[in-house]
Amino acid sequence: MTTDPFALSDALVDELAALRPMQATFMGIPGHDHRWDDLSPEGVARAASTLRTWRERFAALPPQPDRWARLAAHVALDWLDQDLAAFDHGDHRVDLNHLASPFQSVRMVFDSMETASVAGWAAVAARLEGVPAVLEGYRRSLAEGLDRGQLVAARQLRAAVEQGRANQGERSSFRGLAAGFARSGVDDPALGARVEAAAERACAAYGSLSDWLEGAYLPRAKAEDGVGRARYLREMRRFLGSTPDPEETYAWGWTEVRRIHDEMTALASSIAPGSSAAEVMAMLRADPSRAAPDRASFLAAMSERQARALAELDGKHFDVPDAIRRVDVKAAPDGGAPGAYYLPPSEDFSRPGTVWYSLQGDGPFALWDEVSTAYHEGFPGHHLQCGIQVSLTENLSRLHRVAYGYSGYAEGWALYVEQLMRELGYYEKPEYELGMLANQMMRACRVVIDIGSHLDLPIPVGAVMHAGQTWTFERAVAMMETLGGMPRENAESEVTRYLGWPAQAISYKVGQRAMLALRDDWVRAGKGPLKEFHARVLACGNVSLDLLRELVLA
Repeated sequence: MTTDPFALSDALVDELAALRPMQATFMGIPGHDHRWDDLSPEGVARAASTLRTWRERFAALPPQPDRWARLAAHVALDWLDQDLAAFDHGDHRVDLNHLASPFQSVRMVFDSMETASVAGWAAVAARLEGVPAVLEGYRRSLAEGLDRGQLVAARQLRAAVEQGRANQGERSSFRGLAAGFARSGVDDPALGARVEAAAERACAAYGSLSDWLEGAYLPRAKAEDGVGRARYLREMRRFLGSTPDPEETYAWGWTEVRRIHDEMTALASSIAPGSSAAEVMAMLRADPSRAAPDRASFLAAMSERQARALAELDGKHFDVPDAIRRVDVKAAPDGGAPGAYYLPPSEDFSRPGTVWYSLQGDGPFALWDEVSTAYHEGFPGHHLQCGIQVSLTENLSRLHRVAYGYSGYAEGWALYVEQLMRELGYYEKPEYELGMLANQMMRACRVVIDIGSHLDLPIPVGAVMHAGQTWTFERAVAMMETLGGMPRENAESEVTRYLGWPAQAISYKVGQRAMLALRDDWVRAGKGPLKEFHARVLACGNVSLDLLRELVLA
């Protein structure tokens, strides 16, 4: 039996791809696109049993003399411990929320599948045909939680049902797949008929699951949104790789809200003298002269941002591998939550990294707050960080490159570079700088809303909004509208996300805080220019915030 953690990691990834074909597709590992995870209680238990055996194998490894081998062993044990802890706590029984649960990934996985060949479409057809079964297994896990008193909050149920109706309806992305086959140029009428028929069954399956959620589950769902202290601390560790004091972090979050609010107020006054930040943001949202007129124009503008930043910063502030010089920018299918997200490249880079925008309507699309989002999701944010991680084949294990990581590192880096691009002068219009500040404000609001709502902490006297009051959904939404400059629909979606995905929302600002503190320590220690700091952070791969400090300053 091998004692090499790199070889074991390779084999673990192969096992993981077989156990979780959806994750294999997202990771870009071929050979599993026609298959589904078993999301039933029995399937989840079998997967956990297999991963326990893998944990025993990694735990039995002898001490490793090489730093990268030690990191590979640490990553595997940490990943396995996190995954098994989720199973031990029965998280699969309440794995339903507004944004990041199997309810969404069953649909989203098709966005990452190859649709230019007969083989690709055959995999799409096979996977579409399996949608009813995978959703039934998922429903059974949720039903087991219902029977045991492990309950999803009603607000998350209602949000999922709304998405399910979109997946069932005439503009469903499943029906879009059938239309996409007709445009693909693949000459196989029988396969096209198979895709079309399976797409209809997939739509019906989402309708059936939504019926069950609405009729059988929702009347018994828990009314309160917060998850309480014990689970919240566990989720902090899961997303940050660290467990900062939540009360101190909450107080710091309010300090950040005040600081950013003051900056936004001053900048808004320079754009429209005498107007408040909220009034200026409303003006920027509504002004068609400051917007892209349609989807194609918006996507082209965001793509141009990627290309320019990469061309100008490569070699000066970052070293960009050739394999990640391309980043795609696409519109996400209808039916998801508003916003943008990034999908990393496949491990062989045959699939490029992609920024997906969930665009609501056909335009116009305001640009003022999207410039910093482009840098966050693409280059030099997630695309640079994830792309470099995938490329580090000599030092990082395969598990580390394609499956492991913490939101605190990834989102902390992406939020750090939003600010870095300000320092480097890449918000060439005051409105773009205001947009960056609004996005920073949104992340600061996330800290206080997320911690305050889940731990039932009071809003402090002297707060920018709602001073001395208690948290409610409406107060949180009003805060995102007023301070974050969000339209009502987006603000409601954001707050619903925080309540259904505890501690993930704080990972952006808390991660940025850790990155900036680390940069300050790097500079004070005289360790080298910022380009070297960036290279050192990215060379670690995505790790816990606790381990990152140790690796960078060693």
